[in-house]
Amino acid sequence: MSTKTALIIGATGQTGGYLLKELLASPHFSKVGEYGRRVTAADALAEGKGKLEQKTIDFENLSASGLKEGKWDVVYITLGTTRKNAGSAEKFEKIDREYVVNAAREARVEGLSQRIVYLSSSGASATSPFLYPKSKGLTEIALAKLGYEDTIIFRPGMLVGTKRPEFRLAESLEIKVETLGKAIATAGILGSQALPAEVHAGQETHEGATFTSINNAGALALAKADA
Repeated sequence: MSTKTALIIGATGQTGGYLLKELLASPHFSKVGEYGRRVTAADALAEGKGKLEQKTIDFENLSASGLKEGKWDVVYITLGTTRKNAGSAEKFEKIDREYVVNAAREARVEGLSQRIVYLSSSGASATSPFLYPKSKGLTEIALAKLGYEDTIIFRPGMLVGTKRPEFRLAESLEIKVETLGKAIATAGILGSQALPAEVHAGQETHEGATFTSINNAGALALAKADA
């Protein structure tokens, strides 16, 4: 088994739950950290629990979170919300962008080669006039500026198999949440340079920050690839 470590923030979400199971089952990681406001119940996990490290953290006090001490090789972030669930535009942006970027910054260790993989959304754009895609686009750019050696952004279509009824803006292609979870796990293992050609990953630069983007079709192709 590899000695690589992975951190996941947002594992109690729809896609995050499947991603966590993929990471725990993978021989590529010897330790998997699940940090968040809540953590997954042990009885919901079938395998890999011996390498799981869980910690409840306060996103308003990340200096006490211990995120940096983990020295994680791959940081996965699937944390996010909607304005409806957050209660207001201000609360939405705090959770969807501020918490995400601040947690990623806290997990970054200077001098350590680290990769970050973020679950964004199709239609994400920092210049969008709409709250949801604009928040995602701004988050993408902010994450790419944190100094990670490799930044990978997923922009999936409409998620199938979730328990939430709402339809996200600009999502017209479908992908199963378990398929997306597998694709995200694989991307973190392979890294941008080793992604299969059929994924057709994009290279984007915004405000001087560069990252790899994977759309819905790319995620579907990646889920079929070997890691």
